[in-house]
Amino acid sequence: MSPFSLHLTEEQRDLRDWVHGFAADVVRPAAPEWDEREETPWPVIREAARIGLYGFESLADMYGDPTGLSLQIANEELFWGDAGIGMALFGTSLAVAGIFAAGTPDQLAEWVPQCFGDESDPKVAAFCVSEPGAGSDVSAMRTRARYDEAKDEWVLSGQKAWITNGGIANVHVVVASVDSGLGARGQAAFIVPPGTAGLEGGKKIRKLGLRASHTADVFLDEVRVPGSCLLGGREKLDARLARAREGGKAKGQAAMATFEVSRPTVGAQALGIARAAYEYALDYAGEREAFGRPIIENQSIAFALADLRTEIEAVRLLIWQAAWMARNGQSFDAAQGSMSKLRAGELAVGAAEKAVQILGGAGYSREHPVERMYRDSKIYTIFEGTSEIQRLVIARAISGRHIR
Repeated sequence: MSPFSLHLTEEQRDLRDWVHGFAADVVRPAAPEWDEREETPWPVIREAARIGLYGFESLADMYGDPTGLSLQIANEELFWGDAGIGMALFGTSLAVAGIFAAGTPDQLAEWVPQCFGDESDPKVAAFCVSEPGAGSDVSAMRTRARYDEAKDEWVLSGQKAWITNGGIANVHVVVASVDSGLGARGQAAFIVPPGTAGLEGGKKIRKLGLRASHTADVFLDEVRVPGSCLLGGREKLDARLARAREGGKAKGQAAMATFEVSRPTVGAQALGIARAAYEYALDYAGEREAFGRPIIENQSIAFALADLRTEIEAVRLLIWQAAWMARNGQSFDAAQGSMSKLRAGELAVGAAEKAVQILGGAGYSREHPVERMYRDSKIYTIFEGTSEIQRLVIARAISGRHIR
């Protein structure tokens, strides 16, 4: 087990500075254009791949940090640059987390590199869980997977909604029900390889924020994948289903296992937005004059900024604690992963809104990035479990009761 320390190692500091430099020099200058175009920023992805920031090796190095902090550090810095471009780059990591959570070592070795492609031809990947009638309630999932024993193939049918990189991904990781009678306990995750017939992406959804990140529905019409594409393998699935049918606790539920891994990272993304909004408002308040003096000299402004900085520091510690616990096999006895995502998401919204307020009319215009940060922040109280769902998870964990 890695000792917990708030003193970053030299490698962690180097990573922070490297990603921050990329965010400042490449991401921020490109952000307004790609937000306006509402298109995937492939030139930025290619540049990230060229320098080694986007790819299997860099993500493996971050995952390999025994403290669990490197991935959070990188996400905070990248999303400090811009959340839309940040999601275009790190959206693939959710699919990788899905493979990591459920897959075998051989499956990780085969499919994770294909999620990224290579420097000359970068790719993206998608993690497909949400459906039109099953968002936070994953137990209501209607996408089905049936096994064709004669051909050793799984056949997937259904529709996924609000999928990051949906339809444009090289690799789709799809969660489907193999035994609907077991609800969420009867689900499994599957790899849909590149070019598989029957999988189609819908039209890119036009969104309030994260506009540079591709989001679309995914339609699965009798999609056939080899038996080896069941993450974790048939033997593990059969054993898990048997425990569930006997009334035992089914370990490794496909969607939730991935979200448990990813929640601190999503929190770090939201923290990056909050920090960016706070820093911009701080600089603006020091320069903008009203009634003959900088507005930061008014307590109402200064105290608001003081509160934001305090919250940013506190939320970062909560994220780091959850990340360390997850990386070192410590159970979230009080739903610390959900705590980190909840507080970070609500801080991002609050910080961006306060930044707009401090800038006044200027903050409401597209001449300043806080307007974009305000739009980008809201999704962090909605996706990967709404704030209400996070509170439900926390309440159940601390009470030991099935609160509804």
